[in-house]
Amino acid sequence: MPGSKQLEVQDDRAAALRAKSSGSSLVTNVTTGRVGRIFASLGLVLGGKAGAGILSLGYLLLATRYLGPKDYGVLVLVHAYVTTVCGIIEFPSWQAIVRYGAEADSKGETHRLSRLLWFGAKVELTGGAIAVITAMALVPVVGPHLSWSPKAMAFAPYYAFAVLGSVRSTPAGLLQLCGRFDLLGLHNLVQPTMRLIGTLVVIGCGWGVKSFMFAWLLAALAEFAAMWGLGLWMAGRRFGRSIIRPEAGSVTADNAGIWRFMLASNADVTLGDLTGRVAPLVIGWVMGPAMAGLFAVAQRATVILAQPAQILGNTSYAELAHIVAVGHSGKALRQTLLKVVGVALLAAVPVVLIVTLFPAQIIQLMAGSAFDAAAGVMIALVAARAISLTGPPCTSALTALGHPARSMCANLLSSFAFLPLLPWLLRHFGLMGAGIQAIAQAMVASALLAIFVWRTSGE
Repeated sequence: MPGSKQLEVQDDRAAALRAKSSGSSLVTNVTTGRVGRIFASLGLVLGGKAGAGILSLGYLLLATRYLGPKDYGVLVLVHAYVTTVCGIIEFPSWQAIVRYGAEADSKGETHRLSRLLWFGAKVELTGGAIAVITAMALVPVVGPHLSWSPKAMAFAPYYAFAVLGSVRSTPAGLLQLCGRFDLLGLHNLVQPTMRLIGTLVVIGCGWGVKSFMFAWLLAALAEFAAMWGLGLWMAGRRFGRSIIRPEAGSVTADNAGIWRFMLASNADVTLGDLTGRVAPLVIGWVMGPAMAGLFAVAQRATVILAQPAQILGNTSYAELAHIVAVGHSGKALRQTLLKVVGVALLAAVPVVLIVTLFPAQIIQLMAGSAFDAAAGVMIALVAARAISLTGPPCTSALTALGHPARSMCANLLSSFAFLPLLPWLLRHFGLMGAGIQAIAQAMVASALLAIFVWRTSGE
């Protein structure tokens, strides 16, 4: 049953036939329409992110003032440890769902798409289970080096189930494929709402860091359940009984190269997020939980750029995949990408200026005077994040073109060039060493991604 995306594809093909004699006008029209849809989708998701940001600021204001740098640092380190293990081991499938699902949807192959969704769910849930078990097993080894308190050590194995908060890319990919970015925006409210409620309860009862960990765990489980619930609802509505019992067939035969694609795209995602997840752990290992708490507050200020950038990459990926699916993978893709990146960079300028001019005031608003030492590194981290804004759209373009390995190479080179330097930088420059490392890595990764996507789109 053709969906809305199939109709868009048919419109693009019809436009191509009408415009054979008009040269580049077709490319311009296709590009304009795609860019408009990308930013319309971004707006829908950012609506939820805006609400989530307000809620997140609320629990951050309360938690940092209540716990102080050291205990807040312990909370951050436990969460960073679990998300790092999850990021390395989990196997998200949303990029394969969107890329191969776009092909199946454009041809009206409902059963092929249903089989693809089942395949993605099985792979992702298996990876999530392995990540939970691994996170549990390594707690006794990692915890003492990060100066966790006895109570944190005791609860950390149970907190490993917070991994499930990130095991939700299959239903998210389906919602992207169906254009339901409004539901993705609403889902963004689940985790911060639960964290804020948990923070209020913990502070009201006078409990400690262990109770904060329990509240954050419940928030992660709610995030997991809500996304899978939305995905199941959309699958039933879109595909009917075929989602329950699709016709017999082979996913690997239907979707040539899917395993190679998934391995490369997942390695790319892992490497792209690795530094952001590992940095708090390295800081905690070298400088202690209090410094990790300061860094976490400084890093929180970058969310205002990081989240829109990542969402922009995700929303543009669905449209770029459709551009490739209908054969407009050259000039149209480049023009779309340039417009998307240009708007993102322009939007970042006022954010960078505000953070540069008022760092101390921002830190005091976010966390209180106990975290004043985070102001300097916050400026560096926000600058690094602004430089990195080109990354998610370029990665999406390379993945849509079927070459996620090239994005992986860019992230691999930049990560392994600068991440090993972080301990040395911390010892010589203090916490600012993390900012220096972030800026250098962002510059190299962005340059490599831009080069790779430009060359690949011209092949």
